[in-house]
Amino acid sequence: MDLFGLSFEKLLIIGVIAVFLLGPDKLPGYAAKLGQFVRTLRGMADTAKARMRDEMGPEFDEVEWQKLDPRQYDPRRIIRDALVDVPESQRRPAPSAAVAGAGLVGATAPARREVVPLAAGEVAPYDSEAT
Repeated sequence: MDLFGLSFEKLLIIGVIAVFLLGPDKLPGYAAKLGQFVRTLRGMADTAKARMRDEMGPEFDEVEWQKLDPRQYDPRRIIRDALVDVPESQRRPAPSAAVAGAGLVGATAPARREVVPLAAGEVAPYDSEAT
């Protein structure tokens, strides 16, 4: 069982350290506060979920939430797709982690323009819409 990436042994060690730091007389009070905090968080999450259902209507249950999980995206593939203008039908799947060290597969760096220094008294270009 992993809770927030912590194994049972790590949670046990944290508990023992908490007993020593807080002392046996204060520990039940802090445990009760932690339980109340977790219940409050759970209630907030349930309220948010209910509000989403109310605002989105019946489409809320039809959304495939797994597709929106940011952990499934491969940054290498996203960057490669942004740099290489290849039609969707010709794109290959993202390379495996073993090939990832080789850099972007099939991508070429865009041509760099020559940097020309400004003449004396010349004002640098400024884009008013970019700020």
